Amino acid sequence: MRRLVYTGFMSLDGVVDSPGGPGEGHRSGGWVVNDLTFVPEAWSLKGEELADTTALMFGRRSYEAFAPVWPGSEDHADYKDLPKYVVSTTLSEDALVDGWGPMTILRSTEDIAALKQSEGGAIFIHGSAELAAGLSDAGLIDQYNLLVFPVLLGAGKSPFGRADREKQLLTLRESESYSNGILKLVYDVRH
Repeated sequence: MRRLVYTGFMSLDGVVDSPGGPGEGHRSGGWVVNDLTFVPEAWSLKGEELADTTALMFGRRSYEAFAPVWPGSEDHADYKDLPKYVVSTTLSEDALVDGWGPMTILRSTEDIAALKQSEGGAIFIHGSAELAAGLSDAGLIDQYNLLVFPVLLGAGKSPFGRADREKQLLTLRESESYSNGILKLVYDVRH
């Protein structure tokens, strides 16, 4: 069975919206890079994830944001040839970019559940807060890799579902704090 891992930058109040810049939509966009002293070891989680990533999954909007940039980005070169799964009910096959590894559009939560039952390694979800929230509500997320930043953003997207359902317990796999206030938190979801 494959694992679904949500990885993201998060504010202390659980917001993952627009970490890279104001062009992403949030009034405080760029909160990951604008206000903190750069501490290289705080970013080590991103490098560690590469060894475990066998495929990537995106919601439609995150795919449309990343697809024009990541295929030619040296920072994301290790992802170029990996299989990509885009979860969308509206995206057409001809909207997928060429030269960025094998691409598959998944149309439903059932498609994702079936993919998890297939052979292969971990599938990492980048961005895609709405997708992650829906998968959280459906009990399909297996692990959260979070870099939590010492900032409160108020409104914004969260990767956690808000459905009224039974509590979901997590087991802390790994944690670390850094001199600039960032926390690395890796949780396994207890199923």
